[in-house]
Amino acid sequence: MSDSLLFILLVVIIVTAMSLRTYLRRRRLKGDVGGKDDMSNTDAGRIDTPDAADAERVSSTAHRLKEARESASATAPRREETLAEISHVNKSYGGRPVVQDVSFTLAKGEVLGLVGPNGAGKTTTIRMLMDIIKPDSGEISVFGRPLDEQAKNRIGYLPEERGLYRKMKVSDNLVYLSRLKAVPSNTARERAEALLKEVDMSMHQGKKISELSRGMGQIIQFLVTLSHDPSLIVLDEPFAGLDPVNRMLLKEIILELKTQGKTVIFSTHMMNEVEEMCDRVLMINRGRVVLYGDLSEIKWRFRNNSVFVQCEGDIGTIDGISGKKDHGKYVELFLDGQTTAQQVLSQLMAKSIRVDRFEVSTPSLNEIFIQVARQ
Repeated sequence: MSDSLLFILLVVIIVTAMSLRTYLRRRRLKGDVGGKDDMSNTDAGRIDTPDAADAERVSSTAHRLKEARESASATAPRREETLAEISHVNKSYGGRPVVQDVSFTLAKGEVLGLVGPNGAGKTTTIRMLMDIIKPDSGEISVFGRPLDEQAKNRIGYLPEERGLYRKMKVSDNLVYLSRLKAVPSNTARERAEALLKEVDMSMHQGKKISELSRGMGQIIQFLVTLSHDPSLIVLDEPFAGLDPVNRMLLKEIILELKTQGKTVIFSTHMMNEVEEMCDRVLMINRGRVVLYGDLSEIKWRFRNNSVFVQCEGDIGTIDGISGKKDHGKYVELFLDGQTTAQQVLSQLMAKSIRVDRFEVSTPSLNEIFIQVARQ
């Protein structure tokens, strides 16, 4: 083969190789661009409306609240140390009894829900605990001794009537009210900044209280309650007027306080909030304690004499059942008073029926509240 033919063949091979390399590079580039375009189109097709964004925030905060509640239950100290004790206190106004022979304790690291109808005596009980008013009789001790100024500095109180300095800036409110609890100035300012950051309100620290919405003012009032790092936190209707997101935010903070060993007592009309957060419940009606104890024990005490069963196949005849009610996805079996739920479950298992749900029927705290209040 002549030198000229070899040269031409070599040129053809080089050009072919370069063309192939360029082709492959373009294909890879096209694939990368195509992937990005597809992703961009996917994102462009998703439009977050304000309602959808709010719903996502609520869902996210609810998930964090659930995790916080589980963490609080798992890590909170056992309720052994008594932080406060209210023993047989009474209070009357103009000869009319408002609080009658009320007794309860507050343990370290617990959340106690104080519930009852309007005018039941809840706020009066809280004010006696805070030494705002004196009981006519009975004894109140906090941190193992009668309430004095030193003990008061270890208590955080959120009153039903809010009280912030409306012409003062947000951060100055937090610092000033902490200083009244004997907190050093630098510590008070550092803690104010940390609390505002925790609730995502740092950008409002320079605003006057009068410039805030009602809900934002409520959040600041709550932060004031915590600003001096109290051991006992007393909250009177803390969630009133808050939107769902901020309500869940406060619940999350309260459960975090519980994991730190803080004790919280709060008064509320919302029974679902008590069920979500509280270890124990104190119900007052007409000035008297009508219900007091662990939430789980109270619900068990007021349980209905029935069980909910969801299973595959026909349940058939079960001994000890006085009635049956079909709820669609599950069946409610009413016990005859002599048969236990465990005996019913044993009969179902003996039938080789796959049981997807077996639950003793217990009423909600709201149902218990109504039942007790009507007595």
